[in-house]
Amino acid sequence: MVEPLVTLGPGLWGCSDPVRIVGTHLTASMTVMNLGGSDLLLYSPVASTPERQSAVESLGRVAHIYAPNLFHHLSVAKWCAAFPDARVHGAVGLAKKRPDLRIDRVHGAEPEPAFAGVVEELYIPGFRLNESVLVYRPARSLVVADLVHNVGKPEHAWTKFYTKTMGFYDRVSLSRMLRWTAFSDRAAARRALDDLLGHDFDRLIVAHGAPLQAGGKDALAAAYDWL
Repeated sequence: MVEPLVTLGPGLWGCSDPVRIVGTHLTASMTVMNLGGSDLLLYSPVASTPERQSAVESLGRVAHIYAPNLFHHLSVAKWCAAFPDARVHGAVGLAKKRPDLRIDRVHGAEPEPAFAGVVEELYIPGFRLNESVLVYRPARSLVVADLVHNVGKPEHAWTKFYTKTMGFYDRVSLSRMLRWTAFSDRAAARRALDDLLGHDFDRLIVAHGAPLQAGGKDALAAAYDWL
């Protein structure tokens, strides 16, 4: 069953699908942002279905499709096919990984005029996933993909064991596996995190788990106190 869009904040909506990662039962989420007028941005798209497309179209025009890193791109092509006029934003290196995927702009290659005054795009150097996160100003919200998780208390036995072992059960945190393997330059990543924490946001929206409606900045800071 396709999860309907839910309101996350002013100008923000989201939906989630089940996902299996190393055998765990988690969810992956897409965030929809209003950029002003009727233009919408889809961040980290999940499966495109007629019902989901209709729900999105009821909010406005899909003008931008955003693949936030080298892993959250599997559903981008179908959204592109459904909305061929949308501008596609891809992570550094994604074109090489997905030569079949149309990418109109690489994150950070040049400023995106449509984001001005609404969305701040911040690249996390030293993070091997080549992730860019977005600060959505109208709702004082930070939207991330794999920079941090909030999976809660999974009941599935293996998922519970794995998330506890990897340190992200029932807390806003990052899997220890990513801590160990996903950072090529910890000093650069730390500087980027400090810069990010200087931006104005309170809500935290993650691609794996539940959003935090408040306290997001403190939660992110605590999640990276090891770095």
